[in-house]
Formats: sequence, structure tokens, C-alpha cells
Amino acid sequence: MRIVLTIVGKDKVGIIAKVSNALANAGVNILNINQNIMEGFFNMVLIADMSESKVDLLALKKIFNEMSEEIGVEIRVQSEEIFATMHRV
Repeated sequence: MRIVLTIVGKDKVGIIAKVSNALANAGVNILNINQNIMEGFFNMVLIADMSESKVDLLALKKIFNEMSEEIGVEIRVQSEEIFATMHRV
């Protein structure tokens, strides 16, 4: 299963490192990253493959909910299908 991970918040050192390390530890493969910083605000969309993951989607969401609070940014993890459905015009 592919997932879409989005991060929005005030820019600070280590956001990408923390997220990519958490994904690697869970056995999730990053396929694509698009990120930018505008006037001090960090925005990232990441697409990853969970097919070889050591955890399920619910556990991954829990990991990132905790990280979100820890580093002070909003992190949302969704299956690619749900993300696409929500953003269909």
C-alpha cells in the first residue's frame, strides 16, 4: 500500500531527519518528496510504499501523531486512495 504523508508547520532543524528516520525504522520506503519553505513555514508532501513495513497504517499514524506533538508541526498520514478521494475535484 502507498501512503501520503503531509507536514505543515513552522520551519525548524531536523523535521525531515526525524520523519525519514521514523519511516526507515518502520520499514517504509520513501518514493517521492516535495517540500518547500515559505516565509518560515515548512510544507512537505511525501509518498511512500508500506508494502514491506513492519507496522500497519494505524501504528504508523500513532507514531506520527506523537512526533507531531513532539516537534510542533502537523503531520498527517493517509492511504494514497483516501488522499486521492479527498482531493478529487
